[in-house]
Amino acid sequence: MLLRRFYDIRLAQASYLIGCQTTGDAIVVDPNRDIEQYIRAAADEELRIAYVTETHIHADFVSGSRELAHRAGATLLLSDEGGDDWRYDFAAASNATLLHDGDAIMVGNVRLRVLHTPGHTPEHISFLITDAATSDRPMGALTGDFIFVGDVGRPDLLERAANLEGTMVAGARALFASIQRFKQFPDYLQIWPGHGAGSACGKALGALPSTTLGYEAIANWALAETSEEEFVRMVLAGQPEPPKYFAHMKRINKTGPRMLGGFNRPPHRPPEELAVQLGRGALVVDTRNAVEFAEAFVPGTINIPLNKSFTTWMGSLVPFTGDLYLIVDTSTTRSIDDAVRNLAMIGLDLVSGYFGTDAVMSGSGRYTPSTVTQAGVRDLADRMRRDAVQVIDVRGASEWDAGHLPGVRNMPLGSLSDHLGELSRERPVVVHCQGGGRSAIAASVLRASGFDHVENLTGGYAAWVTEGLPVEGN
Repeated sequence: MLLRRFYDIRLAQASYLIGCQTTGDAIVVDPNRDIEQYIRAAADEELRIAYVTETHIHADFVSGSRELAHRAGATLLLSDEGGDDWRYDFAAASNATLLHDGDAIMVGNVRLRVLHTPGHTPEHISFLITDAATSDRPMGALTGDFIFVGDVGRPDLLERAANLEGTMVAGARALFASIQRFKQFPDYLQIWPGHGAGSACGKALGALPSTTLGYEAIANWALAETSEEEFVRMVLAGQPEPPKYFAHMKRINKTGPRMLGGFNRPPHRPPEELAVQLGRGALVVDTRNAVEFAEAFVPGTINIPLNKSFTTWMGSLVPFTGDLYLIVDTSTTRSIDDAVRNLAMIGLDLVSGYFGTDAVMSGSGRYTPSTVTQAGVRDLADRMRRDAVQVIDVRGASEWDAGHLPGVRNMPLGSLSDHLGELSRERPVVVHCQGGGRSAIAASVLRASGFDHVENLTGGYAAWVTEGLPVEGN
C-alpha cells in the first residue's frame, strides 16, 4: 500500500492518494481543484486512478472530485447518507456510485470501509483503511472534517454559514455519538485528517499532519469528554466566525462544480486601462503587502495581500459576480499564476485581467496615488478621551469578547461591508485588529467605499495592551 498526502497551505486542506502497488490501482480522497497534482503523482508512482471520492460536501473550497474523476476516467464515489437534503445533486449525471455506512471499496488489495460519521455535516463519512495484503485489521482512517489533530469538526457551520436554522445543536449531538462509536477502534489506529492548523472548520486544530486514536483519546478534549451535554456546550462555544464565502461553496459543491480545465492566466492590461476599469465600476484588488499599499495606492482599489490569508479574505470580501482585476508583482509570472490558482480554489474563476505594480504610479493624469494614514496607540487614546474619532475593531467576535478597547464596536472584517451604513462619513475612522494585518485590509475597504478619513492603528490591539492602556472584556 502507498499513501501520499497533499497539503494546500492557504486552505489548510489535506487530500490523499492511496494506491495498491501490486495491482497499480489508486483512489484519491478529498481532492481540491488542482487536479494535475494527483494525476502527476499517480503517474510518478505508476498507478491508475480508479476511484475518486470525498468525505462530505465541503464548505471551504471547491471540490475537485467531479473533474478529477472525469479526467482520469475513474469511478466517482459519493456519500448517500444524511437524508434527502444532503444528497449530491449531480450524482446521477456523473454516474456516481453512492456510498453507505458499512460499504467496502477495494482498491487492489487495499480496503476502504465506509463509516457514516455525521456531526460536522449530516452526510459526512470517514474511511477505515486496511492493507489486506498484510493484515485483516485496519491500520488507519481518513477522517475528513470529523476528527482532527487536537480537535473535531465544528457542527455549527450549517447554521452560521449556510443559514440553516436549528441545525447546530442537533449536529453537536450527532458528532458526540459519532465520536463514541469511533472510540471502539484500537488505539494504534492512525488518523489522517482533512485539515490542519489555520482551517476555519475547527477552532483549535493542531499542525501535525497525522495522529493516532490513542493519542487523541488523551490529548483531544472532544474525545476525552464523556458528558454529551458538556460536549455540546464546549463544541459550540468560542467558534470563530465562518468566512462569508462558505455558504457559496456549499451550494457549488452540492449542485456540482463546473469543469475548470486548468488554471488559465488572464490577459495583462496596460497601466492606462486601470482608471478606465475603475470608472466602469470594476473591482480591482491590489495584492501587494500592506506596507507598500499604505505608502501609495490607487483610489478605489482594495488591498488583499497575496499571502497565506489571501483566499480567506478574497472569498469573504469579493463578490462572485462582476468584473475582477488584480494588481500583482509582474517581475515574475508566478504571482499572477499563484493568485489565479488560489482564487479558483474557492470558485472565483473569472479574473478579467491583471495589472503590474507600475500601474499604481502611472496614472496618466487620471488619478493621484493616495496613502493610508497610520495612527499610534497613545494618540488614539487621547482622541478617544476627547470623543474625536470613531474606532472599529475588525477582529472576530470571540477575540473581541476576550478583550477590547473601551467602548469600541466590533465589526469583523468578513462582514464589515454589511455595516458601513452604521458609520459616519464625516468623522475620522480608526480601524484595528490584533496586529495590523486585517485592519489594513479594512482600511482599504473603507477608503474604496467613500470614507475619506480612515486610519490604521499601528500594532493593533497587541500594541494597545503592551502600552498598558485600559481594556474591557473577559
